[in-house]
Parts: sequence; structure tokens; C-alpha cells
Amino acid sequence: MFELLGIPPQALFGQLLLGLINGAFYALLSLGLAVIFGMLNVINFAHGAQYMMGAFGAWLLLKHFSVPYWAALVLVPLVVGALGVVIERLLLSRLYHLDHLYGLLLTFGLAVIFEGLARYIFGASGVTYDNPIPGGTNLGFMFLPWYRAWVVVFSLFVCLTTWFVIERTKLGSYLRAAVERPDLVQAMGINVPLMLTLTYGAGVALAALAGVLAAPIYSVTPKIGSEIIIVVFAVVVIGGMGSIMGSIVTGFGLGMIEGLTKVFYPQASNIVIFIVMAIVLILRPAGLFGTAK
Repeated sequence: MFELLGIPPQALFGQLLLGLINGAFYALLSLGLAVIFGMLNVINFAHGAQYMMGAFGAWLLLKHFSVPYWAALVLVPLVVGALGVVIERLLLSRLYHLDHLYGLLLTFGLAVIFEGLARYIFGASGVTYDNPIPGGTNLGFMFLPWYRAWVVVFSLFVCLTTWFVIERTKLGSYLRAAVERPDLVQAMGINVPLMLTLTYGAGVALAALAGVLAAPIYSVTPKIGSEIIIVVFAVVVIGGMGSIMGSIVTGFGLGMIEGLTKVFYPQASNIVIFIVMAIVLILRPAGLFGTAK
């Protein structure tokens, strides 16, 4: 059927795989944004920079301390997440009673600072990270690299685990209650400010985790975060601001749509996500999985 359209099956499935991989990063990054916005009502524009810090962190550990990829997958999110905890305690916690715009401006300024520091330390051209899982398998219609398959499966696992923790556990119920009625939760003896701080740290850790996963696939440059963050914000808007499942489903779905667009109409591949966003906002302003307030 695809030959009748003049499209080789290898090209179609290759782009679908690429779209699935991009979708894994869209889902993981938008998940972190959704967690932070849904629990803290903060639009974290520094998310892309924290993703970039995760990628550079993995490279630094391997290059200067011989820490392998599998250890970096745990250590880097913990370190960057700890930095997020410091940012929340020293800066963001002072803005919760103000308009969302103040948090957006603060995190935008932090993103510019982090990107500028990365450019000063590593240079504009960036660095490369060796593939920790070389090789792959020939499926007949396409070649599937093992590492890219790992990224898709692991990202989906992390996304679904995060959704389960927030939506189906007692901890998640406390987090949601702390957003709606912090006074009641505080009266139950739960430290609400600490919960919010750790929530921001967890959202930042998800961004750093995505950065570690991305390092062997993409060139690690200071602009790796700023190049993806606008698309990720579009994913969050389409899925519904603060919707965990919306971020996951929309992230993977839009990655696939982007991949198919590169096959059938490559000229629109860079804007198809924003076209979808415009259509969704017209038909359903709260997003596909969001609820109107």
C-alpha cells in the first residue's frame, strides 16, 4: 500500500520510530512540567535548562569521574533535583501568593543564566556522549537500535509509575489535597511546604532524567533545552495544564504525528504540533484531558 503512495516502508517505519523517540522525551518532559504546575501552580520555564543540565551532568560524570551511564541515570536526577529543591526554597516559595507571571519570569531568568553558564563552560558546539547500548536488531522493514528501544520503554515506565504514584496512592492524595486545601492538610500534621519543595525537586529530577536519556542520542549543546521547551509547553497545553495522563498520552501521540508528517508532508513537520495546539484550543480550551475551572 505504501509503495502505491511512493513511500518506502523503511522510510515510514523509520520516521515512526523517530517520532516515538521524540514522543518519549516530550512525554517525560511535559510530565515534569505537569507535576510542577499541577501541584505548585508554577510555570517552570527553567525546565528545558534543567533537561540540558541532566545531559551535561551525565557527560561530566563519564568524562571526568568515569561514572558509567547506568549510575548517571540515578545520580544526575538526584543532584539536579536537589538543586531544584534549593531553588524552590530560596526563590519560588516567595512567589506562591503572587500571579503566575512572576514565577514564569523568575524561571525564565534562571533558564537564561543556566544556558549562559553552560555556553561559557562547554562552548557553543557542545559535546557527544557514547552509546551505552550499541547495536540493534533488523526487523525486516527497519533497523531498531537497542538504545532507542530502551529509551521508549523506560520513558513509558517512568511516566506510568509517576501517574500511579500521584493518582492512585495515599502520597498522591496528600499532594492533591495540599494543592486544594493546604490548611486542612497542615492541620493533619503534614508538612505542606516540605511536600511542595520535594514535588518541585521531583519535577526537576524528571527533566534531568530525560537529559541523561537524551545525551547518547542528540548532540549535547547549551541550547538542547531551549530548542525543545517550546514544543513541550505546547504538549502540556494540548494535554491539559496539570494533567498527568494528558501529558503522557499527548507527548507520545504528538511525537508519532510529527513523525508521520515528516513522511507525508515534510514542510509542515516543524509546525504540526502548533497547528494541533491551535485546533485543540479552539475546540477544547482546557486541553484534551484538562477540566475547565
